[in-house]
Amino acid sequence: MKVVRVGVVGLGVISKYYLAAISANPATELAAVCDLRREALTPFEGMTACFTDHRAMLPRIDTLVVTTPNDTHEQLCREAVEAGVSVCVEKPLAIELEAGRRVAALGGRVFTAFHRRYNRNVRQLTRDLRGPGITGLTVRYLEKIEEHVGEDAWYLDAARCGGGCVADNGPNAFDLVRLFLGDVTVEDVAIKRDPAGVDRVAVVRLQAGDGTPARVELDWSYPGETKDVRVELADGTTRTADLLDGFTGFKNSLWHEYEGVLADFLGGAPDQGLAALELVDASYRREAVLEGK
Repeated sequence: MKVVRVGVVGLGVISKYYLAAISANPATELAAVCDLRREALTPFEGMTACFTDHRAMLPRIDTLVVTTPNDTHEQLCREAVEAGVSVCVEKPLAIELEAGRRVAALGGRVFTAFHRRYNRNVRQLTRDLRGPGITGLTVRYLEKIEEHVGEDAWYLDAARCGGGCVADNGPNAFDLVRLFLGDVTVEDVAIKRDPAGVDRVAVVRLQAGDGTPARVELDWSYPGETKDVRVELADGTTRTADLLDGFTGFKNSLWHEYEGVLADFLGGAPDQGLAALELVDASYRREAVLEGK
């Protein structure tokens, strides 16, 4: 079995989950790391190749994992694909829909990481839903964003992030809706913005092709953390998957979720990044229509 040589660009808050997944997967090896901050490379010196320019490491790797700020995703994906390197990129695929379409049209292997679809409680719920059809779905993604960004302050810069809670948490929540219902459209939105104009709270109503309604609740100012999926069934029962249940400690569910991301990426699973980005774009456009902008 050929071992896939993986390079990781961006050694911020999410990178440790990828690094652990790479270490745990016998089909991969960490071949290189890259970060603009030399101090971020210090723990890897003498263990793997270290770079401050991602272009210099592309000839050494088969696959690039991108965990850099959202506004850099398009360029990094394009340069990797042009070098013949496959890419696993953190969501969102890009910060604008047209940029995402350009990435999707590159022709190489690009895979957007939606780690929540690999959550063991979500997966159990998908296995359990073999009886009555789904008649309603709600996904809640509630957190205080300042507690989650660590040193990655760019999350709070709307220009770099692509927006606020809809741009950043929206893709994961929309992907969970699509996991259960398939393709959906945005029907209505209600967004609350802070004085700087950043969306901090949002409710997005969606609808599947068969008419099944869905609701996504997003909150960047929530006191604590709640992330779950609630499914209403035709027999009148309700099933729920709490994404945090069984995981003690902050963000501890992410360890196994990123193992799932890496396995699906290596296994050739289709990318869902553009579909989620289309829903982000549709949410913001619907808000603009409602406000007469």
